[in-house]
Amino acid sequence: MKETPYGWVVVWATFACLGVIFGVSYSFAAFFESFATEFAAQRADVSWIFGLSGFVYFVMGAGGGMLADRFGPRWVCSLGMVLVALGLLLTSWAQSLWAVYLSYGLLVGLGIAFVYTPSIANVQPWFTTRRGLAGGIASSGVGAGTLLVPVLVSLALGHMPWREAMQVLALGVLLLGLMAASLLKKAPRADGAGQAAASGLSLKQTLQTPTFRWFYLAVVLASPVMFIPFAHVSASARDLGLDGSLAVGLVGLIGVGSLVGRFAIGWLADRWGRATTLVLMQLSMGLSYAAWWTAQGHWGLLLFALWFGLSYGSIVSLLPAICMDYFGAKSVAGVVGTLYSGAAVGNLLGPVLAGALFDATGHYHGVMAACLVLSLSATWATAQMRRYGRAQY
Repeated sequence: MKETPYGWVVVWATFACLGVIFGVSYSFAAFFESFATEFAAQRADVSWIFGLSGFVYFVMGAGGGMLADRFGPRWVCSLGMVLVALGLLLTSWAQSLWAVYLSYGLLVGLGIAFVYTPSIANVQPWFTTRRGLAGGIASSGVGAGTLLVPVLVSLALGHMPWREAMQVLALGVLLLGLMAASLLKKAPRADGAGQAAASGLSLKQTLQTPTFRWFYLAVVLASPVMFIPFAHVSASARDLGLDGSLAVGLVGLIGVGSLVGRFAIGWLADRWGRATTLVLMQLSMGLSYAAWWTAQGHWGLLLFALWFGLSYGSIVSLLPAICMDYFGAKSVAGVVGTLYSGAAVGNLLGPVLAGALFDATGHYHGVMAACLVLSLSATWATAQMRRYGRAQY
């Protein structure tokens, strides 16, 4: 089916949706010290908040995707925005770390699940030849949110208590998030109105293919590597003597690198081959940890943030497009959500175990070594996925 202009409206609406929810998710770095001080908690204890939220939105992403396949992305994403805002509001009233686990970890995580998979999976069926570019632009909302929101929250924390800053953030989610979600619309050929709408494998058929199994393993192996920096690079920077704003700004720089990766790599991957590009970016993400390992000050950390962000952003932008390439449009949101569930345990335990290892040793060297090994393993699994290639349907 011919690409239609409204597809680009969906792209930019998805960009905004992802910017909102991941701006919230990664603003955790700005609140990290406030949580630790307020509740007298160690780094591993505070890291559970970020890990639990990610675990929930990756596990529940499959459910969000299946709901979107049935009811469309607009209503599911709107519900997700309301849940994120409510979770932030309840967190601002929390009187214990356990309350934060429930409100930020569970409720915000559930809201993100209902926005992330339905919105990003909805982009792919609108496009054919420019699928990589469209997916790259849409998913770059993650980078934009990562760049802007943690820095804005950090600035706000310089002028108001963390509880008030979180309430302002909740209001922003409600206004901007619902506005963006209202523009989402299901692609005409993916609404069950014709034969083209049914092209591809069902979710059950997809799960039975060796291509998907290797793909899933790659996501499982790469997920700790992808999420540890968001929880710990700012704390690592403070250990090296950087002030709070610059330390949180490293998360923003990851966003800058992510933006470049999503725009540039999405465009190039349409020409090089998306699976081949994914293999290269998995390897690049692991190698970026060398910059963190050898960093003695802000320049090394700046290099790491940009390099890691470029690799991470490229990987995330390619996953939905490859799902569409290899398994078709029939159950694309459910397939993407199921694939993302592979990141759940890594998102939950990666930051927590990294915090526990730091608490035990006083440094992150062991964490970095483990991430390099995991990244090389993910690169190998991705190469196996590429070897099996597109499923037959």
